[in-house]
This record gives sequence, C-alpha cells and structure tokens, in this order.
Amino acid sequence: MIAAHALQVRLGDRPVLHGITVEFPPGWTAIVGPNGAGKSTLLRALAGLQPLHGGEVTLAGRPLSQWSARDRARQLAWLAQQADSSGELAVRDVVHLGRLPQLGLFATPGPLDEAIVQQAMHDTECQSWQHRRLSELSGGERQRVLLARALAVQAPVLLLDEPTTHLDPPHQVALVRLMRQTTRLGHTQVVVSVLHDLGLALAADRLVVLAAGRVRAVGRCDAPDVQAALVAVFGGAIRIVQVEGQWAALPRLV
Repeated sequence: MIAAHALQVRLGDRPVLHGITVEFPPGWTAIVGPNGAGKSTLLRALAGLQPLHGGEVTLAGRPLSQWSARDRARQLAWLAQQADSSGELAVRDVVHLGRLPQLGLFATPGPLDEAIVQQAMHDTECQSWQHRRLSELSGGERQRVLLARALAVQAPVLLLDEPTTHLDPPHQVALVRLMRQTTRLGHTQVVVSVLHDLGLALAADRLVVLAAGRVRAVGRCDAPDVQAALVAVFGGAIRIVQVEGQWAALPRLV
C-alpha cells in the first residue's frame, strides 16, 4: 500500500535519512530505534508532511506527490506526536473532524458518519464523555480522542507517531489490541506506528529497526536477525526474551 524508495531527508544542514527503502504491506508495522534514528522523520515523509531531498514515497503504486490533497487525506490518516489538543470543541465534534476528508467542508454528516464516529469513540473508550470539551481532559484522555479522530477517517493507511503518549498501561494494552484488530476487521489495511516502548512494539506484525537514519532490519518480531539488530542499535542495553508466549524487551542491568 505505501512504500519509501531511496528516501533522503535533511533537517537544515544535517542529513537525517540516508536513502531509506522500505515497504509497508498490510498489517501493523512498528518503527523502532534509538533517539535520533529518524523514526518520526520517516513517518512524516510517508504522510507527505516532510520535504524530501531525494527519493519518493508511493501510495498504492503511485507517487504520493501525484495525489491531490483531498485524495491523500482520504487514503492516509495521521496522528502526530505533538498533536494540537487545545480548544473548546466537544469530544464528539473533534472526532467528527475525522469525517471531513470523506465529506468535504460543506456536506452534512449522515447516519453512517455518526455511526462511524460513535464506533471510533467506542474503540478508544472515550464515548462516555463525548460531550466534554477537549480542554477539560487529561493528557491521556485527549490522546484517545485524537486517536478516535484518526480512526474516524477510515483511511486504508493509518500513520501514528507515538500513539501511546500519556496513556496508562491498561489503555496502552487496549491500543495495541486495537492496532492488531483494525487491519483484520476494519477499513484500515496498513498501520504504521513509531513506538519507543519496545515491549509494545514487539506485539506488531513487523518491525522496522532504524539507527542513524538507516534501516538496520525489517521483518517479523520473532526473526533472529531482527531481534539481533534491535539489541545492537540499543548498544546491548536490552535483551529480547519470551514470556508466556509473548516477546519482551528487558533492560540488561548486569
């Protein structure tokens, strides 16, 4: 569905991405790596929000630059790491903004749109306070609303930059389950997320391991070469173990 081809990005005079080529097939892919690896820059490039100094992003086999702004918004839903969460809109109205790419500015939402919004709020567990203002919510509550807005787009591709920010452990787990389920049961076919929490990332279908703006490994979380690359990019500070059938990243303290 979406792929990067020889991407090069510079921020000022500093090269950040060095000729990255990687495809994101159906399913959930987590992008992981140490600070400064270029994870968020890569995600922004996939969303068409980051100017490129070389290479291209393709969506459904077409260069992203050839898609109109509205068609791109219908195909790609985006949640930024530092999304705007201020304002006096009610939660329900914020989530309804996710329907704008499908409806346009002047169309009136119908029963189907309302059902989609209600389902998105149900999936992110913010339905019970849908009439509260966004400014009245905690950081974790706001994050769930912004995620619901992204889900309401019902785009084939969902790009999430640190979606677990501000979420407590129960809602982190709920989000992981949602990301695994949405590509199997919903309209979204591809989920790509940047995650710092390696324990959550290891629940993804695939990992893309980045370091210093280059891809070090791509593959399933249980692949030995992927796990070895993950340990290496963090300087051996972690070890990958299996606990009750699940992969976990533990700090190597001794």
